[in-house]
Amino acid sequence: MRSVTFLLGLLIAAGTVPATAAPQAPAFPGAVGPAAETAGGRGGRILRVTTLAADGPGSLKAAIDAKGPRIIVFEVGGVIDMGFQPIDIKQPNLTIAGQTAPSPGITLIRTGIDIKTNDVIIRHIRIRSGADGQGPESGWEADSISTVGARNVIVDHCTLTWAVDENLSASGPRFKGSTPEEWRQGTSNRITFSYNLLAEGLAHSSHPKGEHSKGSLIHDNATGIVIWRNIYAHNVERNPLLKGGAKAAVVNNLIYDPGRRAIHYNLMALEWAGHPYQTGELSAVGNVLRGGPSTAPGLPFLMLGGDGDLLYHATDNLAVDWTGAPLPMFGRYGETRAKLIESKTPVSWPAGLPVLAARDVETHLLANAGARPWDRDANDIRVLFFIAEGRGEIIDSERQVGGFPKMAETRAPFVEADWNLETMEPKSGLYPGQKGPIQESLSARDREMR
Repeated sequence: MRSVTFLLGLLIAAGTVPATAAPQAPAFPGAVGPAAETAGGRGGRILRVTTLAADGPGSLKAAIDAKGPRIIVFEVGGVIDMGFQPIDIKQPNLTIAGQTAPSPGITLIRTGIDIKTNDVIIRHIRIRSGADGQGPESGWEADSISTVGARNVIVDHCTLTWAVDENLSASGPRFKGSTPEEWRQGTSNRITFSYNLLAEGLAHSSHPKGEHSKGSLIHDNATGIVIWRNIYAHNVERNPLLKGGAKAAVVNNLIYDPGRRAIHYNLMALEWAGHPYQTGELSAVGNVLRGGPSTAPGLPFLMLGGDGDLLYHATDNLAVDWTGAPLPMFGRYGETRAKLIESKTPVSWPAGLPVLAARDVETHLLANAGARPWDRDANDIRVLFFIAEGRGEIIDSERQVGGFPKMAETRAPFVEADWNLETMEPKSGLYPGQKGPIQESLSARDREMR
């Protein structure tokens, strides 16, 4: 099987076979959405990351830049400092398996990843972009992860914080081609974001446009986007934002302490001049919005801006302020002709998508979202406990919450026989650093108290 999929991957990379000719099996157990069958690096070479250096032999960047189908595994754990150098993924058929790293896992700082190709799976890594004292509006504007005209991509169980643009986005050119269908194929499409922790986007930091604490941007005409079971916490806006003509399902997410906007849609006339407006599509099902210390009073669950219409289906969403009082479900920013067209049935809905009742979402995500929930670091624990307690706030600098993490380097060999190489799941059912079921992580002092 591996030799067949390896050959298929090489043909895809060479453009001989369409990228849609992927194995008809889930990328991993629980993968959802149009991207669920993304092959990633399945059947390709196993590339071992053996150094925390930013570049060079054995580095993560060298493995990303390699050609052909490949699965990146880690024989080292700790912090990779990229020194304000972004990472571009340009070669297709890639799996980054952060779950293989020894405890405490892999954390990237002073960087961001742009995915500019097809068939990519990223799981169980932390990216804490940060600004590290870069001056206000000085130009550093990294997303933690962004797809740029990419397709067939899954970002799952990652922690993405302290971005200076969005923490996690699906982007690309608006109008590549001459028809709306070509526009949709020319930008990001068939993308799943699942079980990620998207928190503390930096507000007044180095972004050249000024305030820029943002969760997720789903760019104009992006299609087949599934935002499923993520936590958004302490971002001013874009929790998420859909731009003109985008089509997405936003399901079972927890949105905590948004500043000025939670979910919003905006087709901007200034950006669509000369092009016919396309109606966006959004299904919002089983989500929870909880106001927090940074949230504007009366903030609606969904806001409509700009000039384009939105076809909208909503079921079983909860929206409350920091005291538990109900918040409005709809509002506007801008007095335009844009219409909210309500649909009684789901739109842009992927087949077979599991849906939790909204009342179960918060408990489920606090236990399971983010990188390596069996092996959380101090920042993830802080953010998640503050969500549970109704604490925390929007920040301007990572220094306000202790600065970049400091972790000792750890090492352990990657043993292929211990892993299902088709799904990159451990055969034992336990990940590196996991001793039992996922549960609360405690400090030494807390353990003494209980």
